[in-house]
Amino acid sequence: MKAVIIEDEVVAAQALAMLLEELYPDITVPAMLQSVEESVEWLQAHAAPDLLFMDIHLSDDSSFAIFDRAPVTCPVIFTTAYDKYALRAFEVNSIDYLLKPIHPADLRRAIEKYRNLSGARGIDSSALSALFERIRKEKAVYKSYLLVSDKDKLVPLAVKDIAYIYIDIKAVVAVTHDKRRHYLTPSLDELMEQLEPAAFFRANRQYIVARAAVKDVSMWFGNKLAVNLTVPVPGKIYVSKARAKEFKEWLTK
Repeated sequence: MKAVIIEDEVVAAQALAMLLEELYPDITVPAMLQSVEESVEWLQAHAAPDLLFMDIHLSDDSSFAIFDRAPVTCPVIFTTAYDKYALRAFEVNSIDYLLKPIHPADLRRAIEKYRNLSGARGIDSSALSALFERIRKEKAVYKSYLLVSDKDKLVPLAVKDIAYIYIDIKAVVAVTHDKRRHYLTPSLDELMEQLEPAAFFRANRQYIVARAAVKDVSMWFGNKLAVNLTVPVPGKIYVSKARAKEFKEWLTK
């Protein structure tokens, strides 16, 4: 049995692979993929594995984007730390999920559930496709305000006022169009689940940029893009070659 892991955190992917090897020696992991782009390329070039382990939020986009661009004909077990909206959907449709950090008992439950389903009646690929389509079409509710720290208080900050969000050492900071800095509690991964995708883009591991703040884009070495904003930033904001096309499409939608 072959299981492919799609996970942008290398340590988490390796930990899952080791746990699979320990609990199920008959399961091999032919690939560990880190992004939507890499996953699409692999799925287009290889026969489908028996099972996919897939993180819901990847560094370059939501993993649901994979289903729009590549054939996914095998069952999927999702892994996540926070996306309860997706968890509920998959739970009622008998597609399992694992909460991070993944514990052996939870992994056993998911694998046995998969084997019972596939052994008893097979996996209904049409039902799986319908589920993915329903999730994509369901209207998501995004934040209009974020809570920011102000001395000993929490104050609502309008999302429309944010120019970019970045990691400053270990702190997450939102910078507004009027150049004010505000400290946030959620991680960048969590924020990308809360912000409207049409208005905000995860440029890289350090920056989220607002479309309203993008002044222009410069071509950089290695076919990377350098994003120039209307407000000052601590350093260059780069978009990798692999995600340059996606960023330009986002910018022109």
